Amino acid sequence: MDAKVAIVTGGASGIGKAIAQQLAQNKIQVIIADLNEEQGVKVAKDMGATFIQTDLSQQIACKNLIEKTIYQFGAVDILVNNAGFQYISSIEKFPEEKWNQLLSVMLTAPFLLMKYAWPGMKKKQWGRVINVASVHGIVASLFKSGYISAKHGMIGLTKTAALEGGPWGITVNAICPAYVRTPLVEKQIADQAKTNQIPESEVIEKILLKNAAIKRLIEPEEIGSMVLYLCSEAARSITGSSWTIDSGWTAQ
Repeated sequence: MDAKVAIVTGGASGIGKAIAQQLAQNKIQVIIADLNEEQGVKVAKDMGATFIQTDLSQQIACKNLIEKTIYQFGAVDILVNNAGFQYISSIEKFPEEKWNQLLSVMLTAPFLLMKYAWPGMKKKQWGRVINVASVHGIVASLFKSGYISAKHGMIGLTKTAALEGGPWGITVNAICPAYVRTPLVEKQIADQAKTNQIPESEVIEKILLKNAAIKRLIEPEEIGSMVLYLCSEAARSITGSSWTIDSGWTAQ
């Protein structure tokens, strides 16, 4: 894994931060792409990575991220599409502008970043794309139409890109975690309590872990370990797959 260059979107916190740490600890040059400059700069400095502030809702910003990385480090060998956010609302009350923003960040940006990184990966005959989807890329839940649409789309994008990348040594896989202990999930607890009209203290048990066989939140480091494996030569024949880390949610 020496001399590889990886971009991790949404790498300033949560799952993205854990992924970036795992890659950096294994001698991979990591570029953290995030909108939060203050936090991104600090996180990158702490792990010896590079931070590039990026608004993934903008096409030109996606292109600039790839171009800056190639200019500074010579390649994009590993692309981890992790950035995202949730908006909880019924379909009839879902604001159109929020829908457009959500799809731009969580589905259009991964497509664009792959598109721009693809020629370099083909030239090297080696590439790894890891799309951090969700258990909600496989199943649905109430009040998450935008998020679930984007994650289902990401699974389809993963499969198609895997077929196209196979002849060039490019593997493309998705990871589908259930609820991970992150700031995003902490925010969801309050949102879910309000939407479902229950106390926040009941959200984890009655909603987040309702369908899980293992009754605990997943730790971000568990996702990082899976990404590291999928980037390794041991996983060179794995592509087009969706790896569930869901505590048994979809076993039902």
